[in-house]
Amino acid sequence: MEELEQQVKQLIIDTLNLEEITTSDIETDAALFGDGLGLDSIDALELGLAVKNRYHLSLSAESKEVRGHFFSVATLAAFIRSQQTNI
Repeated sequence: MEELEQQVKQLIIDTLNLEEITTSDIETDAALFGDGLGLDSIDALELGLAVKNRYHLSLSAESKEVRGHFFSVATLAAFIRSQQTNI
């Protein structure tokens, strides 16, 4: 597994206090919200803030494009990678 994907999974667990699951319980390509991991809109805000602070990214909650990047661990890691190469 890619290191960044592993870091994102751990960030999700730490940020949302998901003590009952491990990084291996989170599927890289599964949806984070709804029927996937089951996160909700409050979790999205907390996770967005954590990603912004950890990776020093500028995020807009109003942007549908940014919301799409939070679909799964894989899409979020790809977004972080793309932003880091633009810095």
